[in-house]
Amino acid sequence: MFTQIKTSSKNKESVTVLTRKFGLGAENIIARIAIAYSLQNGQHFSPLDVKDSGGKEYSKNVLFGSYYPMYAAIVCKHYNIKMSDKDLPRYFKIHLDDGIERIMADIKDNPNLSGFDYLFDKIHIGLEEIC
Repeated sequence: MFTQIKTSSKNKESVTVLTRKFGLGAENIIARIAIAYSLQNGQHFSPLDVKDSGGKEYSKNVLFGSYYPMYAAIVCKHYNIKMSDKDLPRYFKIHLDDGIERIMADIKDNPNLSGFDYLFDKIHIGLEEIC
């Protein structure tokens, strides 16, 4: 069981930049989007791929709110692990950092992108993939 997750030191400022740029609410919203975006890309990581933990700190309750069971189930399904797996927190952290980096790369290519436009575009792409 874990109580907190920290981004990499590189991503500490990225969280603030994305939160300010997209205007979608508190910093934990960007973190949730980042985890989901990383998982959506389908890449599997090793638990040893964890980066440093010198960045933004989130308590489990702030990061996931009441949605923790849903996020945990998605990660467990993605890695074919159980909720009790000791590496579950590592996978959350890896996907948090990966998602933040992916979003930063997306906005670098399109600096005028708004938060809602970004989300609608990603939702549209996801819906096309499942249809």
